[in-house]
Amino acid sequence: MTEVYSHSRLSSFESCPRKFQYRYVLRVPVETESIEAFAGKKVHEVLERLYKAAQQSRFPSLDRVLRLFRELWSEHFDAARVRTARAENGPEVYRENGERCLTNYYRRFYPFDADETLGLEQRVTFSLDAGGAYRLQGVIDRVVRARDEAIEIHDFKTGQRVPRQQDLDRDRQLALYQIGIGEKYGADQPIRLVWHYLLRDQVRTSTRTPEALEELRASTISLIDRIRTETKFEPRPGPLCAWCEFAEICPASGRQRAEPAIAAAPAPQGQIPLL
Repeated sequence: MTEVYSHSRLSSFESCPRKFQYRYVLRVPVETESIEAFAGKKVHEVLERLYKAAQQSRFPSLDRVLRLFRELWSEHFDAARVRTARAENGPEVYRENGERCLTNYYRRFYPFDADETLGLEQRVTFSLDAGGAYRLQGVIDRVVRARDEAIEIHDFKTGQRVPRQQDLDRDRQLALYQIGIGEKYGADQPIRLVWHYLLRDQVRTSTRTPEALEELRASTISLIDRIRTETKFEPRPGPLCAWCEFAEICPASGRQRAEPAIAAAPAPQGQIPLL
């Protein structure tokens, strides 16, 4: 069965081949997650529920939305499982940031009737080539039909940083999703890419030409070929090591305990985790 890749899998290899090896080849078990990932998931979950309610013509108050977020946080937060890389930023800082994200979004878009929701947490699976040898998958936060009939791919971001427009115009993740969404709605359907930087209360958009999408296909296929032929998986130490879930076993982290044995063969094809 053909391997199925994702943007996160590709990015993992680019940022650190050793991390990629631990996660996708050796499949080293991980029982923790970063506080950033935990907080982001809870914000996404609340926004998904909010739009499901709006589809049923129910519009909960902002107080109710924030109360739901706090309930989900309290129910699922486990200090032993959630990693915090920055000692100066405790869990309460991230919880407060999550509330700010939701407050900003709610106040900007209430009553959520500016467009039509076509999908929430929508999974897309598609091929970059006609033969199906280069398959990708992903989950789109929200798929929208705008008032001008364009299809929009929305992505919710909960971090502090807002990238420059020129960086967004080169963003791979949503552009790959556009390839998959384009197969569903037709090659001639106008598609916009939309990022919501919730903490900063900013929205950014971008579009791709057919030529840009073809270049993206080619470059992604080339990256997948590199991954498939990689044998060394050298570590690439840097500032992000502090957030890596494999820091305690990686020789490049300075915190190594015991590195797992290297498998003789990669994990079976077709069973690669999405994220």
